[in-house]
Amino acid sequence: MAAANNHKHDPNVLHPHISPTSMYLKVAGALFALTILTVVAHQFHVALGAFAAVIAFAIAAVKATLVLLYFMHLKDDNNMNRVIFASGFFFLIVLLLFCVVDILTRVAEVSPL
Repeated sequence: MAAANNHKHDPNVLHPHISPTSMYLKVAGALFALTILTVVAHQFHVALGAFAAVIAFAIAAVKATLVLLYFMHLKDDNNMNRVIFASGFFFLIVLLLFCVVDILTRVAEVSPL
């Protein structure tokens, strides 16, 4: 059992999956700034009208991308894991499209009086 972990690492070689703390702090700062931007954008939701939701979703997408790339280490991962992760979002969009089609094609019921 101990022989399986019997490999040597050169302490002078930076491994691609080990990220410096400064990078995590920068990403965390960006996430905090985007959260503040979300709160500020919400204050103008009346003035933004229909674009308020689009802006909120865009900010959320940027935040999710930062979390996926840096905290979940997809930036340093192989392409197969990226494809698998992206396929989850693809099927989420398909599910949402089916829901939209279902709602748009409903016929309103007329209540008999």
